[in-house]
Amino acid sequence: MSRYTIEGLLGGSEVIGRPIHSDIDLYELGKTGVPKRSLLHLAGRINVPMRVISQLLHVTERTIQRKKDQDRLTQAVSEQIIQIAEIYTRGNEVFDSEEEFQAWVNTANRALGNRTPLELLSSRYGAHMVLDELGRIEHGVFA
Repeated sequence: MSRYTIEGLLGGSEVIGRPIHSDIDLYELGKTGVPKRSLLHLAGRINVPMRVISQLLHVTERTIQRKKDQDRLTQAVSEQIIQIAEIYTRGNEVFDSEEEFQAWVNTANRALGNRTPLELLSSRYGAHMVLDELGRIEHGVFA
């Protein structure tokens, strides 16, 4: 069983301001905005530098730095953050190992056009491709 949950990756209900029990809760969190503190927690937990995270979110690192920890990010940025947390949660379930998933997410993948899964997380289409590939891995179907 994975130690990762979307709520946990975002810092828990204390940080995000609500528990996550369903997709509706994720929808509401996306609409109200993820606090900057959650983004910092996610970056640290998944071991991705803020420079890389800001590129995935299409926001400058300086813009993120200027925000206070409790400031909420925009809906578009928040939904992207939630999506990244969802993929890391799913990846750790599939690989059943943080280390193996970290290695996979940072390695170029032929099925993903010789790109790393991490770099594809900058768009919803890329994220969908990564989730599909995780599903294939889980079921033993390799492209």
